[in-house]
Amino acid sequence: MKKTMYSLMLAEEVVQKIDRLACEQGTNRSNFINQILAEYVSLTTPEKHVSNIFDRIETLIGKAGGFLFYSQPNDMTMSIKSALQYHYRPTIRYEVEMYRMPENTIGQLKIIFRTQSPELLVGLTRFFKLWMRLEDIYIKHFFPENAIRYGIENGKFLRTFAIPDDAEYSEEQIAQAIGNYIAAFDEMLKNFLGGKYENTEALEQHYLAYLNGGALLI
Repeated sequence: MKKTMYSLMLAEEVVQKIDRLACEQGTNRSNFINQILAEYVSLTTPEKHVSNIFDRIETLIGKAGGFLFYSQPNDMTMSIKSALQYHYRPTIRYEVEMYRMPENTIGQLKIIFRTQSPELLVGLTRFFKLWMRLEDIYIKHFFPENAIRYGIENGKFLRTFAIPDDAEYSEEQIAQAIGNYIAAFDEMLKNFLGGKYENTEALEQHYLAYLNGGALLI
């Protein structure tokens, strides 16, 4: 949704109240007025679209427990924390970032971990590489070329989100796909680090069960 600069004549008292409410919402005057006007004319802004998705994700996987959610109104990023079942119980953070102007991809997932444990770092890196291999085998061909991309850097694993070829997702379906993806990833990561898989084939079977259980690809 393209934005253009306009000049408006507003009463000073109105502006003061708008600024106060915008500050409470964690946004600025222009964005807040834009949101008010969009709602008045029944138009969904990108910010509202993303907010609806985030609300549905929290409702969907918040029921399972074990996750802490944080997002600011009109923010395009949602943070989800989860504690690993590992010695001193370090946390892992899933950051869902949705793009305001999506094209080939609609957003990305950043998985952020902070640890000085060499053993945990090796385990995390190994899991990420296994996960990428499974996705390369089973789902990557459903998406536009180069839509699904990965990155492993200091303390982060990144993975883009996209809609499969010839598919259209509603807000509810996007939220369901992302929420289920994070919940499945989190569960399998914890199982892997906890030694609950006898071998990589057992992890693969769990992954296939997730896909065959009707998961929407994202």
